[in-house]
Amino acid sequence: MKKYRNTIEFEVYGPYALFSDPVMRVGGEKTSYHIPTYEALRGIVESIYWKPTIMWIVDAVRVMNPIQTETKGIRPIAYNGGNELAYYTYLKDVRYQVRAHFEMNCNHPELEEDRNEYKHHNIAKRMVKRGGRRDIFLGTRECQAFEEPCTFGEGESFYDTMTGEVDYGFMYHGITYADEAVLEEDKGKMTVRFWKPVMKKGGIIEFIRPEECTQKRHIREMERKIFGKDNFTGLKEFTSEEVGE
Repeated sequence: MKKYRNTIEFEVYGPYALFSDPVMRVGGEKTSYHIPTYEALRGIVESIYWKPTIMWIVDAVRVMNPIQTETKGIRPIAYNGGNELAYYTYLKDVRYQVRAHFEMNCNHPELEEDRNEYKHHNIAKRMVKRGGRRDIFLGTRECQAFEEPCTFGEGESFYDTMTGEVDYGFMYHGITYADEAVLEEDKGKMTVRFWKPVMKKGGIIEFIRPEECTQKRHIREMERKIFGKDNFTGLKEFTSEEVGE
């Protein structure tokens, strides 16, 4: 597994997690996938540090704790103001190691002067040490989580002694928005992606890149957001002391 020069590695953990296909979140009962989705992990990385100038790529996740579920009776508030009993099946006592790196988002030519890899990588590493910039949660808002730096692959995983591989079949990968599209066919559209993940020894799942997902569907037309001085103040020039360790 390749490690990029602007890689960050961290461990995220919490008492509960709920990873599911957004299509299944309209209402009623919800059941979590047994493993985190690419989109959920990317959301965690962006909670640690995000700028529209960069685009995070999640390389791999390592499942540290045994996969176990717990079903709870929930009374979610409906759009009409009422509520009714529903059963949610959560993952319980989860802990993951995550490896990710970033690339410059060329869909934003207006941010070209902010394409400073050294600056963004150093800020991202500092944010990993501080537990992230924004609240971190595992799939849904009620599943609050905590983050801290780690070295990917170190420490004991429940699946270190597993033999063979576990195929999770057809599964939701994530959503490609107009300002993140790499392929011409996806530009100007919102695209939902699917793939077939496999967990290997050590609990490691290596993700394919979003543009490598062959199973996908265009949801609707979508215009990319344009950032400028009126709606974005992230073009400040930083000194070497400000971006250093």
